[in-house]
Amino acid sequence: MSYRTILVHVDVSKHALARIRLAAGIAAQEEAHLVGAATSGVSRYIYQTGLIDEAAPNTTQHLALHVNALRERAQKALQAFEEQARGLGIASFERALIDDEASAGISLRARYCDLVVIGQFDPDELSPIVMPDFPEYVVMNSGRPVLIQPYARRVDTLGRQILVAWDASIGATRAVVNALPLLRRAQAVDLAVFNAEANEGRHGDQPGADIALYLARHGVRVNVIPQSTQGGVGDALLSLADSRGSDLLVMGGYGHSRFRELLLGGVTRTVLQSMTIPVLMSA
Repeated sequence: MSYRTILVHVDVSKHALARIRLAAGIAAQEEAHLVGAATSGVSRYIYQTGLIDEAAPNTTQHLALHVNALRERAQKALQAFEEQARGLGIASFERALIDDEASAGISLRARYCDLVVIGQFDPDELSPIVMPDFPEYVVMNSGRPVLIQPYARRVDTLGRQILVAWDASIGATRAVVNALPLLRRAQAVDLAVFNAEANEGRHGDQPGADIALYLARHGVRVNVIPQSTQGGVGDALLSLADSRGSDLLVMGGYGHSRFRELLLGGVTRTVLQSMTIPVLMSA
């Protein structure tokens, strides 16, 4: 497996350029095509339902002005993406303007890519286009591995020291397989198994041994680290990543939708809120 197409969400936020650098670095390593996608924030359903055409002329004119302003904002972000991609020497890239709100638009476009790179929600930089639940929505609805960049720390390296959270779940399995291009390049890979005794039926006689053997056949050597915690696994996982000097966390995401509301598992929610290193997450 390799990443042939990488999608990065671009906007006018202060974190966008760092996010583009992160995605471009992976694209350069993998010789992949890089897609910078910006969303206007205008729901595609406005066009599909014909609301613009059927509205009163004055309303249509006012709405058109607003839509144009949103598109200009997105085009500004795409121009910055193109300039940075060229400056970083990316051989193959394109820019994409999506008329939709960020969560749905990026999730849909991600289905035609191998990896999507987005940012963690920053409570100090609110956006009328990107909702607070954007990262978890993309994880749960894109069907693709999602690499999430933290807002609180600059990312200088990625994937030299990787921590894998392994609980033998479907999400964790997908995350491990989806991370193989990065795992193969890593200098060291730690695989943490928390509270294995609570899921003996999943892990077998030696928790972590089966997935370690699987990874070894793909050229990835791992160090299995059994862990036990009486508190929240999410906090313990982030603490372990810090103590091991990890620069990437690979894990499964758990949650389900109830209308627009996303009900997340405790570990997923904790990591998305408190992460300080990039997280590659698959659901």
